[in-house]
Amino acid sequence: MPIRFLASKPSRLGSCLLFSVLSLSLSACGGELESDARLASDTSTQSAPLASTTRVRLMAANISSGNYQSYDPGHGTRIFQGTKPDVVMIQEFNYGDNSATAIRSFVNAAFGSSFYYYREAGAQIPNGVISRYPIVASGEWDDTQVSNRDFAWARIDIPGPTDLWVVSVHLLTTSSSVRNTEATNLVNFIKSKVPAGSFIAIGGDFNSDSRSEALFSTFSSVVSTASPYPADKNGNGNTNASRAKPYDHVLVSSNLRAYQTATVLGSSSFSGGLVVDTRVYSPLSEISPAQSGDSGATNMQHMAVIKDFLVPVP
Repeated sequence: MPIRFLASKPSRLGSCLLFSVLSLSLSACGGELESDARLASDTSTQSAPLASTTRVRLMAANISSGNYQSYDPGHGTRIFQGTKPDVVMIQEFNYGDNSATAIRSFVNAAFGSSFYYYREAGAQIPNGVISRYPIVASGEWDDTQVSNRDFAWARIDIPGPTDLWVVSVHLLTTSSSVRNTEATNLVNFIKSKVPAGSFIAIGGDFNSDSRSEALFSTFSSVVSTASPYPADKNGNGNTNASRAKPYDHVLVSSNLRAYQTATVLGSSSFSGGLVVDTRVYSPLSEISPAQSGDSGATNMQHMAVIKDFLVPVP
C-alpha cells in the first residue's frame, strides 16, 4: 500500500494564546486542539503538572490462543484489559469471522470504543496496530520472506509535536539468517518512508532465539536495542510459551528511548518494562480482569511485552 503523507501537526501556540485570553487552563487548550472526540491523552496517566508529559504505554502482543490463532477464547483480551496499553503492535490479529464488524467488536471489548486500529488485509495471520491516539496514516510493507503476513505500519498522532511511527512485525521461525533478511528489508522501508526526527517503534514477535542474533544489529541503525530489557516479576525476560527464549520485543528510536520510564501497575514497578505472565504476576488484582491461567492457556502463543514512555507535551 502506498504511503500517505499528511501535514505535520499544527502549532498549538495560537490556540493556547486564544484560550489564555479566555482565562482557560493550559490543559483545556490542549484538549481543544484535537478535532475528534476520541482523543489523545488520558489525564490519569500524566505524571507531571500542567500536562508537561504524557505517559504512552507500548505493547508487543502475540497473545492469541485456542485452536485457530485468534483472540476468540478471551485470554488475550483479559490481558489487554488488565494492562491498559495505549498502542499495541499485535500479531495473529484474528477474531470471529474477521469482518470489520467482528474486529471492531474485539477492539471495543479489549480496549474501548474510542480506540483506533489498522489490520493488514489478505493475510492468514495478520499483523496490526491498535491505538488510543488517532492513526493518521497506515498500510503494509511487503515481507518477501513469508506469504501469510507483512509489516503493518501506522503513523500515530500521539500528544506533543512529534508523531509516532510503529511497525508490527512477525518474523519467520525458519532461521536467523531469514530473520535478518526481514530486518534488513524493514530497515530499508523505514529509512525511505519515515520522516527524519519521527518517533519510531518496531514491535512484535521476532522469533529470536537470543538477543545476539544478527537482526538486532541490523535493527540498531533505526532503533535502540540496548538493555535494560523488560522482565516479569521474577526477572525473566524470555517470552515464548516455555519462557526459554526472547521472542517478543518493543524497540524504539533513540529519541523516544530517551523518555522511557518505569512501567507501573498498581504498586508494582518494572524499570526496564514488563513481560506479562499471569502465572507469576502478583498481586494479580493489579492487572484485573486477567486470570492466573491466561498466559498458560491452550496454544497461548507468547507473553506480551510492555514499555512506558513519558513524552513531552509543550
